[in-house]
Amino acid sequence: MGKNKLAKFAEMATFDHVIQAPYNKHDHHDHELKGKWSSNFFKNDDPIILELGCGKGEYSVALAEFFPDRNFVGVDIKGARMWRGAKQAYEKGVRNVGFIRTNIEIVDTFFAAGEVDEIWLTFPDPQMKKHTKRLTSTNFMERYKRFLKPNGIIHLKTDSNFQYQYTLAMVQENGLNILAQTDDLYASSLLDDVLSIQTFYEKQWRERGLLIKYLAFQLDPNKPLREPDVEIEKDPYRSFGRSARE
Repeated sequence: MGKNKLAKFAEMATFDHVIQAPYNKHDHHDHELKGKWSSNFFKNDDPIILELGCGKGEYSVALAEFFPDRNFVGVDIKGARMWRGAKQAYEKGVRNVGFIRTNIEIVDTFFAAGEVDEIWLTFPDPQMKKHTKRLTSTNFMERYKRFLKPNGIIHLKTDSNFQYQYTLAMVQENGLNILAQTDDLYASSLLDDVLSIQTFYEKQWRERGLLIKYLAFQLDPNKPLREPDVEIEKDPYRSFGRSARE
């Protein structure tokens, strides 16, 4: 690990708005903040919204600035990337945003039933080879059910047509309520101040001429889920490497 990464990890350890509990260091029991984010972390009763796979954290911070009456938690395993958003929030004094450095596979050990109002999935890896690894698969939806409020909202923003079509098929297969959908966000009437927030990678993908897709739907905790049995054309391009620099 390079000195720069080590310095970022060391600085993040000093931030009181960052929790570091990756899978290999997690004891696999519920985290001490589970069910206590409002009372012990944010110290208010405002709604809690997660960004899973938050990357550099710019979307989480921007959402927190836009909605001061809501609380946001960015989750990602890549600490060197997350450092940027954590540092930005610290320097700006944005108090309604926090970060967890952990694996999304164990995110349900951090939040109690009904503790989360909404989930944002911003440009997740489409995982075209294995559906169980997709953050919009029924595999992950079952995890989200454990802490998302009944009929809580899930937002997907993606450059991947494969990810978008798969998720749409999953939603339709299970009769979930669609709140908004478009396969070309920036040419649609849905575009607003929130959806126009751009991550570092989104800017590059748009410069590359890729269309941005958006889908918002409600997750019914009482409805058993089925994987869609569909063939979806794979994306004809590869995303930028996650080590890309600004």
